[in-house]
Amino acid sequence: MTAFTGKVVLITGGARGIGAEVARRLRARGAHLVLIDIDQPPLRELAAELGGDDHVVAVSADVRDLGAMEAAVARGIERFGGIDIVVANAGIASYGSVLGVDPAAFRRVIEVNLLGCFHTVRAALPSVIERRGYVLIVSSLAAYMAMPGMVAYDASKAGVEHFANALRLEVAHRGVDVGSAHMSWIDTPLVREGFADLPAVTRALAELPNPLRKTTSVHECAARFERGIARRARRINVPAWVGVLRWLKPLLQTPFAEREGGRTTPTMLPEIDAEVTRLGRSLSARTQALGED
Repeated sequence: MTAFTGKVVLITGGARGIGAEVARRLRARGAHLVLIDIDQPPLRELAAELGGDDHVVAVSADVRDLGAMEAAVARGIERFGGIDIVVANAGIASYGSVLGVDPAAFRRVIEVNLLGCFHTVRAALPSVIERRGYVLIVSSLAAYMAMPGMVAYDASKAGVEHFANALRLEVAHRGVDVGSAHMSWIDTPLVREGFADLPAVTRALAELPNPLRKTTSVHECAARFERGIARRARRINVPAWVGVLRWLKPLLQTPFAEREGGRTTPTMLPEIDAEVTRLGRSLSARTQALGED
């Protein structure tokens, strides 16, 4: 018996990256899974890998569609009887400054990352309340420290952190715990695609001091998620040093810190915008293609 034996875990963005690796770890510890993703082929492959219909309900759905999320949750409840744990993990990023980003891409990031989080929780929360369960909202280091050229991602991840804070207040008296996860660079498709598309970001990252430039493996990240979910953590920071930035946030927003931290922005940001112009898109090619299906 483990903390997850017989529990039903719903994970959005479950086909790749952090979502997929968390799914593997929790299935190995006895959980049943409701996996939701817009990308059907890897979702089907993962569901088969993890035991198929006996243990996994795989639903191709867009988190921007509340009706689709409600239908996905209903399928999970019908199959397994309820939802104990929600991991609102689906997320994308866009490229470019406020003046350089494609407005449609900006809107899509906000809709997937923030509105999608609301839809996920709204659909699953009645069952989670019934089972006195746990909700994990996947935010980012970006909620603690903004980065130029990632304005939509920064705004959405700060938004979902505060969404988690408000939700925690709303459901604590009903026996439900709520946490938020905050990660630095994780070796996921989202991060790899961004580095490949934007050499300026890779160069800027190389100039940052350790540990800010280090990329963490998805396996280590998922292991931290597993431990945090098991103890119904209020916050999961990956790596652990990311948590320090939460306490430093007021200092990071002082004029002095912003001036020092922004010394490379006058050269880096035009390079990013020029690269976005050459690409002809503000999203990774994979993310853009998924939105056109």
